[in-house]
Amino acid sequence: MMAFMAFLQLTAIVVEDYDEAIAFFTGALGFELAEDSPSLTNDGRVKRWVVVRPPGAQTGLLLARADGERQAAVVGNQHAGRVGFFLRVEDFDVSYRRMCDAGVEFVTDPRCEPYGRVVVFRDVAGNRWDLLGPAGDG
Repeated sequence: MMAFMAFLQLTAIVVEDYDEAIAFFTGALGFELAEDSPSLTNDGRVKRWVVVRPPGAQTGLLLARADGERQAAVVGNQHAGRVGFFLRVEDFDVSYRRMCDAGVEFVTDPRCEPYGRVVVFRDVAGNRWDLLGPAGDG
């Protein structure tokens, strides 16, 4: 019998600094800090297990500090310049204004698409995200 998966728990974002990333996701985006625990790399070096997630969400982001040149090379470019993360909000205008006030870098102007209102922004590492709101919003 095949077991069914309950949900996608985490996806990792490679960042330069844990505290700077925590501040961005909890401050600018309003995520919750779900966990910040000491941990070790596979070869025994000290690291942290840092998880943030939107309030009430099951799926979170593991903020993984770059370890070595190969990982440092993908900071801000995990999806080769494409939008790789999608943040759905209930009130586009309120979320967009809050993020503007928090200094989030937007790389496009808001626009309306058949699937909703959308604007592209960069996270603290430089990765591109879509902020998405309902189609009838605004």
